[in-house]
Amino acid sequence: MALNVSLADQVALELRADIIGGRLLPGMPLIEKDLVNRYSASRNTIREALHCLRQEGLTRYVRNKGVIVRRLEREEVRDLLVVCRTLELQAIAQSCPLTGAQSGRMQSAIEATTLVREREDWRAVATHSLVLHQQIVALMGSLLFDEFFAQVIAQLRLVLCAAPDEQRCQSPWLERDHEIYTLLSHNQAQAASEAMSLYPDDSVHLSLALFDHP
Repeated sequence: MALNVSLADQVALELRADIIGGRLLPGMPLIEKDLVNRYSASRNTIREALHCLRQEGLTRYVRNKGVIVRRLEREEVRDLLVVCRTLELQAIAQSCPLTGAQSGRMQSAIEATTLVREREDWRAVATHSLVLHQQIVALMGSLLFDEFFAQVIAQLRLVLCAAPDEQRCQSPWLERDHEIYTLLSHNQAQAASEAMSLYPDDSVHLSLALFDHP
């Protein structure tokens, strides 16, 4: 972590990681007093961190309730997936051949996903799948894109958390994740790009169906 990152930035980073990890779910309150104690931080620092998350579209203020984790609206889903496709396709276009370290990080995410799938821990499946997609965007070697994409997938995580049937939501993407990784590891960027181009379109239909059938 960079030395010039403020405590408020660190708090916001950890809270965002909790959202991506499925530990903070839509509608959950973020109680200022509890966060002050958890991070040994001032109220002003916590308020600054919560303001940052609100700007990222991850929280909102509700009168008489305080700050809560957001529930995303139907119309926001499509935009999120368009952003994901744009960044990941660009990353894939300039990715090959993968370095050993890049391939290793992706393989670790795939293996972790396989392990938690065997345990039927579908919330963890979503977390490790998102890690894989973070590693794909990381192929561009841009810290700014990495930071931006973390905000995007945190919002996407809030969509996945709203799924009434997490297994139904996650199962279709596991094989495609593995396919994309395999193609990238074999230096087949064009085929990986074609596989990735279908991913968000299918995701749109499934994600929007979650809103139609709560």
